[in-house]
Amino acid sequence: MGNEAKSGSMEGVLALTRVVLKTGEQKRIAKGHRWIFSNEVERIEGSFEPGDIVDVYDFKNRFVARGYINPRSKIIVRVLTYRQEEIDREFFKRRIQQAWDYRKKLIDTNCCRVIFGEADYLPALIVDKFGDILVLQTLALGIDVHKDTIVELLDEIIKPRAIYERNDVQIRELEGMEQRKGFLKGEADTKVEILENGIKLLVDFEDGQKTGYFLDQKENRLAIAPIVKDARVLDCFSHTGSFAIHACSFGAREAIAVDISEHAIETIKNNVRLNGFENKIKTKLGNAFDVLREFEANGEKFDVTILDPPAFAKSKKAMKGAIRGYKEINLRGMKLTKNGGFLVTASCSHYLYPEMFMDMIKEAAIDAGKILRLVEYRTQSKDHPIDMNSDESLYLKFAIFQVIDK
Repeated sequence: MGNEAKSGSMEGVLALTRVVLKTGEQKRIAKGHRWIFSNEVERIEGSFEPGDIVDVYDFKNRFVARGYINPRSKIIVRVLTYRQEEIDREFFKRRIQQAWDYRKKLIDTNCCRVIFGEADYLPALIVDKFGDILVLQTLALGIDVHKDTIVELLDEIIKPRAIYERNDVQIRELEGMEQRKGFLKGEADTKVEILENGIKLLVDFEDGQKTGYFLDQKENRLAIAPIVKDARVLDCFSHTGSFAIHACSFGAREAIAVDISEHAIETIKNNVRLNGFENKIKTKLGNAFDVLREFEANGEKFDVTILDPPAFAKSKKAMKGAIRGYKEINLRGMKLTKNGGFLVTASCSHYLYPEMFMDMIKEAAIDAGKILRLVEYRTQSKDHPIDMNSDESLYLKFAIFQVIDK
């Protein structure tokens, strides 16, 4: 594949290598989806290097899209544009500026996701902003080859104090790249203080999970304000303690933050001290599954139980086991919640679709002997926009239920 002679020139312009799709495979791409899988390709006309820009044509030789190619990936082409336009510095400048303008219009940009990959039409590029620091991930070879240009443009448009690379992720190896992390521009303390919903939080962008903090729950953390006043709160899978700290800022009398990671527990304690909640928030190191069972056995009860677990399923094949895990923690969470109290529960597994998520919650309630009332259903914050042509961009499910004894 791709070993033929380079495509000829037309009117003095070198034509791009052509990726020709099988019959009918153009429909999903033409509707706006940005991933082309290797099994959808009929042939490739012309030579290329992994990461090169290529043109995509349908089986009738009609232009469909332009993107970057990597035969090592199951996603052989990621679409950048549906026009035959140059993929150059000006192209990336327009896309980055559009993404930044969107955030400035809709959200507080002290801390936010600046670029959300496919949903900002820059596949496999993630940029998060923590105060005056930007943290970048280039998760596919075709975007990584433009990293220097992207860093220059981020510096020019946003003017951060420093830009840090968090490319220590295994998916890069599947793309034929090495894992790496470090400063790409400037230097700074790798623990930075942000302001989220008026609350101070420390983010460790060097060693924290993903880019250091989960910005997608920013608006959802604000949504718990009405239910936590004077409440006893349990925050499981706490990570940085953000839900517990928000709860106490909104008037909770007590919170317990649970996480399996010692690094997370240390981060929680730092954030507790930063906000002066040493007398309100306790930490517990442990597996949330075990802690939930332990608390139930001890007869503990909470006014508000918060479950914000990591993705239990990163593929369709893993869904059966993942649903069991989600059901288990939600069932335990319901049993720990006082009659009339509230369960706050989330899932960031894309493959646990919203209807599956709600069905799982219903089944957990039946087995727990509880009646649920849906107070609010939400998705990810606005800085993680949902592209209606890309199901993958909708991944976060977040719900608040009132829990009532039968």
